[in-house]
Formats: sequence, structure tokens, C-alpha cells
Amino acid sequence: MDKKLLVKTKDLRREFEFGNTKIHALDGVDLEVKEGEFIVILGPSGAGKTTLLNMIGGIDHPTSGSIEVDGEPIHEFSNKQLNDYRKEKVGWVFQFFNIVDSLRAWENVGLALEFKGLKDHKEIKAKSFDILEKVGLKGKEMRFPSQLSGGEQQRVAIARALVKKPKLIVADEPTGNLDYITGQTIAELMQKLNRQEGITFIVVSHDISITKFAECIYHLRMGKIDKVQNSISDLQYTKKIQE
Repeated sequence: MDKKLLVKTKDLRREFEFGNTKIHALDGVDLEVKEGEFIVILGPSGAGKTTLLNMIGGIDHPTSGSIEVDGEPIHEFSNKQLNDYRKEKVGWVFQFFNIVDSLRAWENVGLALEFKGLKDHKEIKAKSFDILEKVGLKGKEMRFPSQLSGGEQQRVAIARALVKKPKLIVADEPTGNLDYITGQTIAELMQKLNRQEGITFIVVSHDISITKFAECIYHLRMGKIDKVQNSISDLQYTKKIQE
């Protein structure tokens, strides 16, 4: 049975003006992502990867074009609708973790539930402990970020994204601040969660090694996107970004 279409962008454009200069961060991006897919979007710095995630994640508005997520035109949403969308349907994972140093691991995860409106402290703690176990941090729930490795901090960030059970997780360079081995472990964890939980992942990266975990690979450069067939080698990618 065909999977349902979850994300669809059509002729998506985002322009920024700096004085008399106009930057086309996204220049007519068409993208379709089905429910339960794990896709990776490659591209060099400045390619528009983060801008695209910001559009899909409801952080920024497009200059023109459309974005539909789960059948809803989020490009037409009000600020309140976008706020509800971010709380309910999408989870974020960032390069630099974005966790709060003064909070314990479980408290960082629990923030997502509090923002969603859950108020019962015991329930928040129980759900946070459960999801931290799922990402491999059983026994480290009470530790502060300074007591965790970089890879463990990113696991906390992933748990925070997962705990509210979103339909979609968008990850912006999730391995970019990690060494190669730790980065591969994090990518493998995301793939495992994608398969177990059925949550759709859109991952943007300049790291080609992460593509081996993807169902679909795209290349974004100078605001334009195209699909890579099935796999891509370091040599192919190097040639592509130099075109």
C-alpha cells in the first residue's frame, strides 16, 4: 500500500534583502516526503538547507510558493496556528543540541511536554524517563548537560523531539558538532527510531556519510533541489557541489 504524502512543497521561494542585494535562499523548491520516510538533504554551507527546514518546521514564512504538511497549508497559517503546529506536529533536532545547561536531562525533555500544555509533574517525569531509556540514556536521566558527552547531549535533544510524539522530526546538521563515530551512532539511532516509531525524519547535512541511513537523498545547492538516485559516493558528491 502506498504511503500517505506528509510534506509537499511547491515552487517554494524565500528571498532575503540586504540593502540593494536580494538573496534567493530558496529558488523554486518542489519536495514531497511520505509518512514514515527518512530523507537526507545534502548541500554545502549557504545552500539553503536551514532555510528549507525553517519553512517546513513552521519557523519562517516563504516569500512565495506553498507548503502542505499532513494536508494542511502551513504557509497560510496565522502565528497562533504555526505555534500550535510546532507544539503538536513537529520536533526539532539542532547541531548544537539547544538544551538548557541548568536543567537535568529529564527536565530538558520534559520542557517539550510543558510547552505542549501538560502540567502533571509526575506524568512529565515518567514520560521523560521512558523516552530517555528509548534513546539509550537509562541511568543518566538526573545528569546535567555538563555531565554528558556530546553524543549523549544530542540523544537528550532527540528525546525532547520525540517525547511529544510528533508526525515529523526535522534535524538541522544533527551530527555536525560530533566526531565521526559518535555522529554515525546518532544517525543510526535516528534511523532506528524512524523505523520503530514510524516518525518521518527530514535531515539536512553537508556530511555525505549520513546518506547510508536514508531512504531518499536530495541535493540542495544555490536554492534549487534535485533528487539523487539511490546512493552517492564521496567522489560523486564532491563533483556535484563543484558543478
